[in-house]
Amino acid sequence: MKKIAFTFWQLRPVKWLRRIRGFKLVYTPLIAIVLFTVVMGIIMGTLQLQEKSQQEAALFRDLSFAKQRIQLRFTNNTDVLQSLGRDYVSGGESFKSKENFIIQAENLLQSNHEIAQIVWIDKAGQRQWRIPLDDLRTEWFNKNANAETINQGLRKTLELSTSTSRPAFSQFMTLEVPNDEVISKEIRNVFWQTVPQISGNEINGMVAVLYNTQGLLEMIPGELKGQYRFTLITDDDRVLAISSDKNTPRRAFSNQTSLDIGVLSPNLSLRIDTYPPATNLTFRMLIGVVLGLSAFVIWSLWSVLRQMQVRQEAEANLRAETNFRSAMENSTPVGIRAHDMNRVITYVNPAFCEMTGWSAEELIGMSPPFAFWPEGQKNELTDKMDKALKIALSQQRKIGIEGSILHRDGSVIQTRTFIAPLVNEKGQQTGWVTSLIDISEPKKIREELAASQERFVAVLEGLDAAVSVVSNENGELLFTNRFYRERFGNTAKGHFELTGSDINDNVMQSLPEDSGDRMAESISSLSPYQETESEEIQLLDEASGISKWYEVRRRFVPWVDGHLAQLLIATDITLRVEADDLARQQEERMQFTSRLTTMGEMASSLAHELNQPLAAISNYCMGVAKRLQGHLDPALQKDILPALEKASDQAHRAGTIIQRIKGFVKRSEPQRKSCDITGIIHDAVGLVEIEAHRHRLSINTEIAENLPAVDLDPVLILQVLVNLLKNSLDSVREVYPLSSRWSAPPVRISADLDTSTFPAMLRIQVMDTGSGIAESVIERMFEPFFSTKSDGMGMGLNICRSVIESHQGRLWATNLMDAEHTKLSGCTFTILLPIEPPGSKASI
Repeated sequence: MKKIAFTFWQLRPVKWLRRIRGFKLVYTPLIAIVLFTVVMGIIMGTLQLQEKSQQEAALFRDLSFAKQRIQLRFTNNTDVLQSLGRDYVSGGESFKSKENFIIQAENLLQSNHEIAQIVWIDKAGQRQWRIPLDDLRTEWFNKNANAETINQGLRKTLELSTSTSRPAFSQFMTLEVPNDEVISKEIRNVFWQTVPQISGNEINGMVAVLYNTQGLLEMIPGELKGQYRFTLITDDDRVLAISSDKNTPRRAFSNQTSLDIGVLSPNLSLRIDTYPPATNLTFRMLIGVVLGLSAFVIWSLWSVLRQMQVRQEAEANLRAETNFRSAMENSTPVGIRAHDMNRVITYVNPAFCEMTGWSAEELIGMSPPFAFWPEGQKNELTDKMDKALKIALSQQRKIGIEGSILHRDGSVIQTRTFIAPLVNEKGQQTGWVTSLIDISEPKKIREELAASQERFVAVLEGLDAAVSVVSNENGELLFTNRFYRERFGNTAKGHFELTGSDINDNVMQSLPEDSGDRMAESISSLSPYQETESEEIQLLDEASGISKWYEVRRRFVPWVDGHLAQLLIATDITLRVEADDLARQQEERMQFTSRLTTMGEMASSLAHELNQPLAAISNYCMGVAKRLQGHLDPALQKDILPALEKASDQAHRAGTIIQRIKGFVKRSEPQRKSCDITGIIHDAVGLVEIEAHRHRLSINTEIAENLPAVDLDPVLILQVLVNLLKNSLDSVREVYPLSSRWSAPPVRISADLDTSTFPAMLRIQVMDTGSGIAESVIERMFEPFFSTKSDGMGMGLNICRSVIESHQGRLWATNLMDAEHTKLSGCTFTILLPIEPPGSKASI
């Protein structure tokens, strides 16, 4: 330990001596030049300060002179005005004294440009006369706004002089004069001075003088105004007058002093500013030469210093680079070896020795095939090496070659080798440098990742749901599984159809400038991923033409390239939706069945309750008829008795209808019997014809001859025909108003045989010329409780179809078109009934 410390203290003085010697050789001239420059700068600065002090002294002297000139002028003017006023008062205001006063005042006005007007004011404070009488200035003084300002200032000044018995001054007044006027600058700012004339203790009059501030600067000699700019300012820095509009430089000298123009005068200051002096060319050239020589010498020494520093830095960098290279080669896990032009190993690093298990001394001097190559792969590796050397010469890019190295312990290491030519300082190739990377572990990881990827893809391909990923930046389809490709193909169209958006809505092409930062924030905030709620989307399958329902879930995920992408999972739920629809329809049918059951119960109750009143009506009618027989005039009997018999028959018929409906609701068989359809049709027309005539409509009957008898329930069939006739009359009433129903075509009812079927069937048709039936209504018009009338129950047509079907027949409606086939012109209800009774009767 002591030996190491001794060696350290031995080396430190030597190192410091070298640094000091280098310091003297390089920095001594530089320090001398810097000191010379500093001394010259101090001398120049001292001269500059001295010149500045002289300029400031001259400035103060000239300002004091200008101040004295102005104050002296005001003192002289006051004495002259006192003398003039005293002579005028002593002369008793005679014409001669007044004339002398005016002459002297005019002389004073002409010799003093600062005076704009002189006014004599008597004892009563009234103006007697003024000088000058009329000129360009007095014209602006007499303007309304200016006259008020001038008179008010004079009045206040007179009050001040009267109260103090001394000459007084008014405040500075600014008159309204346009800038384009020639004398605007001279008369813009003015003020009054009043000089009282006192005899004993009494004021016998006053001389009032109106000064303009611009004229005060005329008292200053012209040679001073050529060197300086003089400005009259108030306490609040308001400029009253300025000798020149020429701007002064930024570094101009300035001074300011207050003007005492009288005892009772307002505060007024005189400021002086210097103009740039004449350029001292000799002094500046001297400064420029000194500074230029100093800068040149400093730059020369600085260049030498920089060259020495560059050389020292290059040597230091070379040493650091050598040390860094040695440290890097010793620390890197990449094996490095160098070959000469004959491929003999000339250098290896420790990492390569560790890969092979051989020492550097053993490896240096080996030539291919090398001893660390596996026995069975030496020829193959030799060919790969030859091929890699040729590629390295012909191409600049580096191509890695996979190979193997046999460690001395017998283990095999998988490597990737990169080869580059070794070039000396003359640009000549002297050999090769190869670097080897151990890829055994990465290769194993890649194989495991590939297997994991295959398993993952196999799972996704086996899903019965469409999986797709679309770039949120350009709308490109990034991934799809088998189900998606089978349903939507290999484009992103299906993805955007499932999301209900367009590609332009998804691509972020018009983002603001900070979109990159917000994109990074959004990607970083996606842990855990934010998933949207599921949506049910209906799409048309173009291949089969069938609509499919999908449950869609989507979320934004960061893709492998770092950009944001949209993941979508769509599950086919068509079967579930159809099952839900079927369940809903079953529920609606149950509701209809419940309502039909309730209606049947109500019909049974009504039949039971109405049977007795109808039987009583029939009995009463028959009793009345029997009592009236033989007791009335034969003519009356001929009119009354048939009516009573018909009323009794109708009451009996109503009871029969109720019993038939009650039996039909209870699902019993119709009470069939062989009937002539002609009579049933005439009965139906007779029942409805009364209502038709009431609405000014008519009914035509067209019945074929020799129609066979049909086995049916006449009451129920009659009720069906009455219902259909009423519906046709209502349809015609809606089309034709009451005033034009005389032109309405009649409702037609016909009966014939339909021989288009086998066996032939009885066909009954009810036709009208109304507005027809909408297609949406035709599909549902026979459903229970469906009605287009505001007061309808929706059971009429449903019962009619049920009655016809209970007779093993059919009932349907067909719209009629006009001659041009442009609009509906009516509707036809068709009934088909079997002529022969069926072999087996279906239960109702």
